[in-house]
Amino acid sequence: MIDELLPDSASVAEIFGDPPAGALLSEEEPFVSRAVDKRKREFAAGRWCARRAMAGIGAPPAPILPGPRGEPRWPSGVLGAITHCDGYAAAVVARQGDVLALGADAEPASPLPDGILEAVALPGERAGLLRCRRREPSLPWDRLLFSAKEAVYKAWFPMTGRPLEFEDAFITFDPDGGTFTAELLVPGWRLGDSVLTGFEGRWAVRAGLVMTAIAVPSDRSRTAHGAGIAMGARR
Repeated sequence: MIDELLPDSASVAEIFGDPPAGALLSEEEPFVSRAVDKRKREFAAGRWCARRAMAGIGAPPAPILPGPRGEPRWPSGVLGAITHCDGYAAAVVARQGDVLALGADAEPASPLPDGILEAVALPGERAGLLRCRRREPSLPWDRLLFSAKEAVYKAWFPMTGRPLEFEDAFITFDPDGGTFTAELLVPGWRLGDSVLTGFEGRWAVRAGLVMTAIAVPSDRSRTAHGAGIAMGARR
């Protein structure tokens, strides 16, 4: 399903339900040895998907260990993202020569718990969600906003090594085109002669899930399936 939101250069693997036995490599097991069963299943499902996705780009199986902030540390030459929620996990990967960054997130297609939207959304974003609800009232726009911000973080942090808070990106949805834009509200990231000032991504609602994805092509003059990068003058 998430593959619909990404360019052909990205490889995607998904799983509904629990991962098969032996999904974790021995190097990965210590990171969840003391975790509750739910966390172990989610971690294993994500790593199982990651290796299946890596096989799709010809990369050999390898341990995917968590970094200091819990981010997956990919083998040399590989970029990717892992997402999981109740009953579902997915991984998206691509070769570094094909993309500059990848971000993907999946969430249950239900409204956010009380109080969460106010914690993650800027006032202008909440106004934008009201317009989206008037256009398509059946969709959980607050959950889509949360998911889009997660995808932005997953694209931004591995590339820059800089943290990003919920209030550091302003999300605008196109309710008809299945796309969104993310304007960065922090200093941008220099890429050659330009500076990254935001992202363009895609969203979808399928099988009880909301999904968002970002792919920044290595050729910044083009985009793929509407997913890409916003560039601007240096701030």
